[in-house]
Amino acid sequence: MSLLRSIIATILKELLELRRDRAGLMVLLVMPMALVLILSLVQDSVMQATGEAPIKVLFADSDNGFLGQAIQKRLRDAGGLELVTNLRGTALTEAGARKAVARGDFQFCVVIPKGSGEALRSRLRIQAADSLSTKGKRPAARIAPPTDNALAVHFDPAVQGAFRTAVVNALRQVLLGIEMTERGAAFSETLPAELKKIVGESLPTWPGMSGAIALPDIRFEMATGPVLKLTETVAQGGSRFLKRPTAAQHNVPAWTLFGMFFIVVPLSGSLIRERQSGTYRKLMAMPVSPTGLLAGKIAAYVLVCMVQFALMLAVGSWVLPLLGTSGLVPGPEFLTVVPIALAAALAAAGYGIMVGTLSRSYEQASMFGAVSIVIAAALGGIMVPVYVMPRFMQQISGLSPLAWGLNGFQDVFVRGGGVQAAGADILRLLAFFAVTVVVSRIAIRGADNG
Repeated sequence: MSLLRSIIATILKELLELRRDRAGLMVLLVMPMALVLILSLVQDSVMQATGEAPIKVLFADSDNGFLGQAIQKRLRDAGGLELVTNLRGTALTEAGARKAVARGDFQFCVVIPKGSGEALRSRLRIQAADSLSTKGKRPAARIAPPTDNALAVHFDPAVQGAFRTAVVNALRQVLLGIEMTERGAAFSETLPAELKKIVGESLPTWPGMSGAIALPDIRFEMATGPVLKLTETVAQGGSRFLKRPTAAQHNVPAWTLFGMFFIVVPLSGSLIRERQSGTYRKLMAMPVSPTGLLAGKIAAYVLVCMVQFALMLAVGSWVLPLLGTSGLVPGPEFLTVVPIALAAALAAAGYGIMVGTLSRSYEQASMFGAVSIVIAAALGGIMVPVYVMPRFMQQISGLSPLAWGLNGFQDVFVRGGGVQAAGADILRLLAFFAVTVVVSRIAIRGADNG
């Protein structure tokens, strides 16, 4: 009986402590629900992106004719792609669409050059005329060459291959259907005149002829090669993308960032243990300022993050190829990404310091820190690409510091840019670091005064 009483008393004591620690209780109950909600939305969106949810594509129609209208109608009826023809109330141009894709605002743009529709119909009329001949006679220009006004798909090289293939295949199917429709129309238009010409040239013309008239043996040979051509190019400069991005170019920087920011758990725990054990008060009794203490911790953990970064690059460059998969290719871009990694390391250390100074217990810090980093990673595109998330999640993904770091790495590894291309993301990471340090310093000052 005494054992049962002790168990009940212990249960009541623990529940009472949890009730008093409302912040810790909220972390334990609310954070897992937020994690489940966000990850479920992200993964469900990825599944829908393979066949149900439309992919947003910029559509720049420089031809302004029947071809663009037909492509838009068929794509919208199919439902696989969502076409965007205006940006900020202005009709899209080829240059504007390519710039939007190059910036990473959109992943694809389709461009219809001027004169494409008329060139298509002209070529098909030539093919229809050349497809009819009498036996033994073969027109010299049997197969008309494809149009010079080829349609183009400009894409962001950071887009994974499956999504790029889905967009290109959808466009090819639409173009094939339009070409077959126009081919039939051109043949119907050309057939009567060509038959009259062939039969008129073949019938005998001498007077007094009687009996049945023998019609010539007419052959029909329709060219099978496609007339509408579709080219795939990279939005930056329009050069053909001969080498597709590898999985390592996304995964190595993405999970490097995840590892960097996960130092929130040991760093915040270190601060809490110092407070709980009295070490912090002993340090403050010595000639050590709070600013110096924070700076020392930040410097130590930034060094740890940079070692993480170097090890992850080594794994991506040399270990992955040994295992039979594609890896990073060492080159001058490795030096280019060092400023991005350093800014990300500072942001991660600053976040760890802030969580440690604001938390009141190790349980709060560890739970909140770990779950918040997982949520930030999911929102930032670490686990799945941002462009396949629900629209409202795409809008809030820009709040995640991991999204800034990943975009900066992709600007270098995938898009072929330099530090200038990633400059905006580096500044965001540094600003985030500055804010976390200021918040941490204010929290420490308030605790000292209290």
